[in-house]
Amino acid sequence: MNEPRIVAFVLAGGEGARLRPFTNEVPKPAPSCAGHCRVIDFALSNLHNSSIRSIFVLLQYKPQILVEHLAAHWSPHGLGEFVEPVLSASPWRGTADAVRQSLDLLDATRADLVAVFAADHVYRMDVRQMAAFHLEHDADATVAALPVPLDQARQFGVIRSAADGRITGFDEKPAHPACCPSDRSAACVSMGNYLFRPHVLRHALREAALRGGHDFGRDVLPQLVEQANVYAYDFRHNAVPGLMSCEEPVYWRDVGTVDAYFDAQQDARGRFPLLNLRNAAWPIRCTSATLPRAGAIYGIARLRAAEARLHAALT
Repeated sequence: MNEPRIVAFVLAGGEGARLRPFTNEVPKPAPSCAGHCRVIDFALSNLHNSSIRSIFVLLQYKPQILVEHLAAHWSPHGLGEFVEPVLSASPWRGTADAVRQSLDLLDATRADLVAVFAADHVYRMDVRQMAAFHLEHDADATVAALPVPLDQARQFGVIRSAADGRITGFDEKPAHPACCPSDRSAACVSMGNYLFRPHVLRHALREAALRGGHDFGRDVLPQLVEQANVYAYDFRHNAVPGLMSCEEPVYWRDVGTVDAYFDAQQDARGRFPLLNLRNAAWPIRCTSATLPRAGAIYGIARLRAAEARLHAALT
């Protein structure tokens, strides 16, 4: 079977209010990571390394820095390849609304599958392995997922699924997350990375808009799991080459808070990092030396984290 043609939408328009001061002047996917990458480079590198080279980057909040970054560091190298910034004609009201307003871009691509990926996470992923799972299960949509401790699951979309991975329910940031059948201390959560059949995506976004819904987690997925074959892809089964023995085999961090952002910076440091950014077999494409120095990032992040912990203790 021929490899499916996958076209990606990368959601890079977030404001990142919880990540201030790092997002005072830039959008959430733009801060540096370990001093020489931007957070968005992880999503783009994973797609590029997975031979997915047709990418629309959806921008909204303070977009100019990412427009310049894409032009300087993500120029296409082959026929049919592109990493194209897409600016909103009217304000997007949510992640689903951003993709819905951009669907006309798919018309000339002849896509077999559409990837909708978040731009604000630090991770490594072979997306073709997820696509193989999607095709093997004849899925209409697939959600990348992994277990997290129950006390952290309230921050994410929580998946309820059958033994074969078919999703039976989806709860966005629930107060009381459902636990994994195999682990009562953890919940299976969405990583914010999705694969869709193109016609399924179009229909789901149209139906959500008619209901006044504009977000994938709140409005699209809870309805779609009742109408279509939607599966959870267990990210723990994903493998990329070239890992050091000291690394965390399946690494993923949502760096939406200062503490999480600081922890990801620390994970990429030292001789024995949990995340090796110098993996030649799965490179995270780096940017320029003009980004803030790593030491400055670590110092500010440590200060902000200490302030947050002090505030929590006093209240």
